[in-house]
Amino acid sequence: MTEIWKEAWFPWAVGLAIGLPILLVVLTEILGVLVRRGNPAAKPVRLLRNLVLPVFALFVLLTLASDQKFDLNWVRVVGTVLGFLLILLVLSAFNVALFANASEGSWQKRLPSIFIDLARLALILVGLAILFSWVWGADVGGLFAALGVTSIVIGLALQNAVGSVISGLLLLFEQPFKLGDFLDTPSGRGRVVEVNWRAVHIDTGNGIQIVPNASLADASFTNLSQPAGAYVATVTVKFSTDDAPHRVSAVLQSVAAELPMLDENDRPGVSYEGNATYAVSLPVVSPAREAEAVSLFYAWLWYAARRNDLALDGDATDPVNTPETVREALAYVGPLFGLEGDYLDQIAPGCRIEQWGAGEVVQPIGAVPDSLRIVLDGTLQLSTPYGKGRLDFALVERGESVGLTALTRQATTDVATATRAVRVLRVPRDAVDAAVRRNPALARRIGEQLDNRRVLSGQAVAAAQAAAGVLSIGDAA
Repeated sequence: MTEIWKEAWFPWAVGLAIGLPILLVVLTEILGVLVRRGNPAAKPVRLLRNLVLPVFALFVLLTLASDQKFDLNWVRVVGTVLGFLLILLVLSAFNVALFANASEGSWQKRLPSIFIDLARLALILVGLAILFSWVWGADVGGLFAALGVTSIVIGLALQNAVGSVISGLLLLFEQPFKLGDFLDTPSGRGRVVEVNWRAVHIDTGNGIQIVPNASLADASFTNLSQPAGAYVATVTVKFSTDDAPHRVSAVLQSVAAELPMLDENDRPGVSYEGNATYAVSLPVVSPAREAEAVSLFYAWLWYAARRNDLALDGDATDPVNTPETVREALAYVGPLFGLEGDYLDQIAPGCRIEQWGAGEVVQPIGAVPDSLRIVLDGTLQLSTPYGKGRLDFALVERGESVGLTALTRQATTDVATATRAVRVLRVPRDAVDAAVRRNPALARRIGEQLDNRRVLSGQAVAAAQAAAGVLSIGDAA
């Protein structure tokens, strides 16, 4: 009787019966840990556990059972499948080792995915050729020769098309831009939303512009997002030669500095180019905000030029601010503040009607107001600083005022912003002082308004802090 443990297949059978379940259990635990951590190595481990090990076990069993190695076709089929899975496993492992954890700026990150896919395809084809040569005894030399001749013929026939593809691939390898960058090309200008082996897709704001890679490779284009940092938009404006350059530059600087789409790490610049022409540099956060920033700058400058009696584009007229309109505004304001007509006639020459555009800051924080501004049309939003932003807490409507601390000579503690186009009556501080002397009750009314706004501001901050505390407790739970 033959002793079974002396058979050649016995150690393999015992190894499969004991070792395979143990390996599967171990790999299952490892896979669970990798999946929970989001580790890219989970993919090759899953391939090893689910496919490679079971097919390997089947291959060993069939080989031992046949005792003829590769003589049987169905054994060769399983061997071919096992070889193909091993090729995939090796490629997956190399992909994880080289590219999965690559740092930003490394050559792995800069290498276009199309090159990785082509290299992977080439390795799979070479591996399959070697596998068929080893398992099935196929003559792959003749196959490679035939493919070489066919490639030359196809390359000559499609010379122009292949040349365009190669140019595009070289452009992708150089990577002068990436997804999200803004390009200025002869074909269009916009943000890159997709890059493939054939073309670059650019969002121009009016649709998607498809630009072939070969066109970009053969042409000159500008990457507006490089180097990193603010994108500088340049605006040219013209005033009258009667306007003092330093005064105009100060107004331009103040208007540009308030634009909400500016880069917080940069500041706008103003340069005088002669002949009443000025160039303003607006460092916006992205080229996508350029048109919005330029449009808002022009709009706010129109209001600021008239408030400062400057002749933007040579026009110094302000039909809103006339002696008649000022007197009408004072006639409306006088009864609200308990002032008689004779006093209103006295202060009328020093008052004026101002216009502010939507979003403009009428009252900045931390400054001592030089006048009282009474709303005639529109509304102002009062906000108080909180964290890195602001909290809105009240609206200033028709007949109400900002700049109340002009009377007490204190710095403002809140910000007043125009919610839309606003007209206000500007009353100088000296006129306010004289009005308080004539009507002492006016000082009490102003003090009550200041106290009320401080209370509303404090309540808004307390509510925000309470809400933040509730969120923090919820996160902790």
